[in-house]
Amino acid sequence: MKDGLGPQAIVRMAAVLQALDAEIATDHFRAKALDGIEQLELKQRVNHLISVLHDFLPADFERAARLLSGLRSHWPAANPDEPLAGFAAWPFIDYIAEFGIDHPEVALPLLRSLTGLFSAEFAIRPFIIRHFEITYRHLLAWVEDCDDNVRRLVSEGTRPRLPWGQRLPDFCQDPSPVLVLLELLKDDGSETVRRSVANNLNDIAKDHPDQVICTCHRWLKNASPERHRIIRHATRSLVKAGHPAVFGLLGYTENPVVQLGSMSLDRAQIRLGESLTFTVELVSGSQQEQNIVIDYAVHHVKANGTKRPKVFKLSTRKLLPGEPVTLRKSHAFHPITTRKYYAGTHAIELLVNGKSLGRVEFELTL
Repeated sequence: MKDGLGPQAIVRMAAVLQALDAEIATDHFRAKALDGIEQLELKQRVNHLISVLHDFLPADFERAARLLSGLRSHWPAANPDEPLAGFAAWPFIDYIAEFGIDHPEVALPLLRSLTGLFSAEFAIRPFIIRHFEITYRHLLAWVEDCDDNVRRLVSEGTRPRLPWGQRLPDFCQDPSPVLVLLELLKDDGSETVRRSVANNLNDIAKDHPDQVICTCHRWLKNASPERHRIIRHATRSLVKAGHPAVFGLLGYTENPVVQLGSMSLDRAQIRLGESLTFTVELVSGSQQEQNIVIDYAVHHVKANGTKRPKVFKLSTRKLLPGEPVTLRKSHAFHPITTRKYYAGTHAIELLVNGKSLGRVEFELTL
């Protein structure tokens, strides 16, 4: 992803700066922006380019903001062959957060106008923390904005635990202001906005699961198919965590009667880079039809020798009275950038509606 802020992005930034102000020394800008860029990771590149922009834009933020207000009209049209082309706008957006933080009444409307170039979901967070009342007033107005990108900014920018973003501790403690905004956006006409609403609720559920379940129960009344999808996506972490109240909310059997007949692995030891196949046999112990969620957790060994589970989807199905079912799954243990593997005794655990039915162990070698 860091290639989205490479030489091509810097050329694009320079061209836009030239269009905004012909007196900007764009050759000098390109040279300074390119200096050392290849050695930097993605966020380091963002910060480097913000610093370079500061050297070339007016030192007075209000003057710089007037200049940047023309950014959208001079921005090149999107090219489907360059999916990361929009990254070139990221430093401009975050520049506003860094150097406009003391000018919220100027910076916030500017973020609203530019968020369609690259989402201002990261840039708005310092304003929520430093200038809550002013920012919240803008957010309340933006829920009715005609631009989908602006309405999505309301939801995505207020996520308490936005990945890569600055955490919003006040919203982690009390999500009530966020829930007011999500209430206004829950039936938005844009699928992108509705999905953001679901992601925000999913964040809130990590600190306030019962409050999210209560909200979703209320939203079920006269719910459209789109709102049902929001609820299902918003509660995905609660399903993985096996929160008891979530299964009834989603229409699953609250206390299923299911027995584990057997659970086996195709081998007891694997090497990193290989896959492990497991087979489970279940049987319904109820005289009623049951609607169940079947997941499995891989208990990975950590650096200190402890194990931490990671839950994966396996199946959802209706079980008839006394019905047996056999499931087979292959799970890959391949090197990935988001997880470091350690040798040792791992385990696979079977979960039905969040409740453990059994587990089997195996050895992973590096």
